[in-house]
Amino acid sequence: MLEYALTCTEQPVPAQRRLIDATAALGQVSEMQVVHGQAVFLTVLTAAIGARTVIEIGTFTGDSALAFARGLAPGGVVDTYNVTDEWSQIASRAWREAGVTDLIRQHIGNAADLLDELPQESFVNIAFIDADKVGYITYWEQLVPRMVDNGLILADNVLYYGDAVSPEAEGNAAAIRAFNEHVMADDRVQPTMLPLADGLTIARKLPRPN
Repeated sequence: MLEYALTCTEQPVPAQRRLIDATAALGQVSEMQVVHGQAVFLTVLTAAIGARTVIEIGTFTGDSALAFARGLAPGGVVDTYNVTDEWSQIASRAWREAGVTDLIRQHIGNAADLLDELPQESFVNIAFIDADKVGYITYWEQLVPRMVDNGLILADNVLYYGDAVSPEAEGNAAAIRAFNEHVMADDRVQPTMLPLADGLTIARKLPRPN
């Protein structure tokens, strides 16, 4: 079924195809890359809401940042944060080949510390959390106040290979389960979870009361 769904999805552009192959060559760690169908979804979503400001937590080899950049409104930018520059060369090459280098700003360091340095006002159209699972709630709390009204916060791996479904979940799965409960209890947003890839939460920042 998944194979058929992918035949009905926009195929990778050459830069994406080379990035997918380069990431696969890294071995087991390549599972951190978003699946291509999800990348197309990110592009479609970004373009559909006319996003100009995107914040991504977790760059890896740059596929999702590339996807967001392809959907940006004119004058837009993607700020992507990663704790290490280990895969930055792969990401930079892909962004250059896709012609989106000027649309992406990469930040290396502890994302929680770097997010604290951002302006306090609401200015973010889309935020994407795809990093260390135990940090999800922290990132969420840093991002929600900075989202514009009707802005979208996305979180990846919210099923965590299906393990987050269990009340007896442990480790990263337990962290994800706690995050999912945190999101559902947050009256600032309207959330939904999609069974896309390893689970994708999308939450709309509710407009502030007048």
